[in-house]
Amino acid sequence: MSTDTASASIDRRVVDLTNLRRLCNIWRMKGDRIVFTNGCFDILHRGHVEYLQEAAALGDRLVVAVNSDASVRRQGKGPDRPLNDESSRAKVLAALRLVDAVILFDEDTPLALIKAIVPDVLVKGGDWPVERIVGAEVVMAAGGEVRSLKLVDGFSTTALVDRIRRG
Repeated sequence: MSTDTASASIDRRVVDLTNLRRLCNIWRMKGDRIVFTNGCFDILHRGHVEYLQEAAALGDRLVVAVNSDASVRRQGKGPDRPLNDESSRAKVLAALRLVDAVILFDEDTPLALIKAIVPDVLVKGGDWPVERIVGAEVVMAAGGEVRSLKLVDGFSTTALVDRIRRG
């Protein structure tokens, strides 16, 4: 596969809401189980990869919603966050074979996206109890499943940034 072909394939995985709905409809017609997760994914690390692998194993298609730069800044993660811009973070995630679609969102939560596609499985990291996961009620009301996956100890972007700053 040429570099141009590989890049085009990755770029097609970063979608807008219209195309995400279309993809979800196609996948559902095929009987695929859609898994949805979201986050900043500022610096991709082992914790992210293991989390995404576990999420992907819960279904046939994995959709990752990525906080826009403005959304990350509103979360109060620090004045210099995100370190990587939204299009870079989306492209890195889209390059992972286990990710079927990436969508950026500018809101503080992905609730509108969850309502728009109503995934079969909604997943967040273990620091989110199921009852606090945004969109859980939407997914469960449709007969779906909501999971809080165990975090990989010692791996977080905040901890990694702190370690880099300390030298």
